[in-house]
Amino acid sequence: MDFETVMQELEALGKERLKKMYIGNGAHEPVFGVATGAMKPLSKKIKKDQALAEQLYATGNYDAMYFAGIIADPKAMTEEDFDRWMDGAYFYMLSDYVVAVTLAEADIAQAVADKWIASGEELRMSAGWSCYCWLLGNRKDNEFDASKLADMLDQVEKTIHDAPDRAKSAMNNFIYTVAISYVLLHDKAVETAKAVGLVEIKRDKKKSSILNASENIQKEIDRGKLGFKRKYVRC
Repeated sequence: MDFETVMQELEALGKERLKKMYIGNGAHEPVFGVATGAMKPLSKKIKKDQALAEQLYATGNYDAMYFAGIIADPKAMTEEDFDRWMDGAYFYMLSDYVVAVTLAEADIAQAVADKWIASGEELRMSAGWSCYCWLLGNRKDNEFDASKLADMLDQVEKTIHDAPDRAKSAMNNFIYTVAISYVLLHDKAVETAKAVGLVEIKRDKKKSSILNASENIQKEIDRGKLGFKRKYVRC
């Protein structure tokens, strides 16, 4: 399927209600407003096509960029490719749910995520922490260095309240994900969540959000989700 056909298909799937919602979350034109579930039949026809993914991502169209992440071949992407995609990720739904998700299926995921976390740039930091969440929720525990993750928990405890808002959200989710999906450090993550306490996320023209990792961890424990791993990262 060629680029023009895919763009036409995506435009036809657009809904005004979803377009308004995406824009309310930070997307800007061009955007069609396509439900992620509505993209599945299209992605099944294409499977992986890195060249097409690159064309779609370069459009700056939110829906095309999102679909690019679905059909990308992460193992064919270099560190420079992921940096370029991050350069185009202008809000968190792209950084955390497209770029970070795609990176999580690449062999270089941890190295690139580490670099982004250390960058000091809000969306790169957010994508880096989010990538670890996607990784921890999918990969086997033996693919991680426990001492490194413990150090990362310490880093979160010391820096989360001074971090940029999107990074705060991803860091809070990292605590929760370690507690649920990396059982070896469950107790430490629980203690970190208690030490961090409530995390305030300020939102433009809206009431602040309050995040509570301890509460979310306990909810998942009560649901019997301790040790949870998802089968796939991308849909």
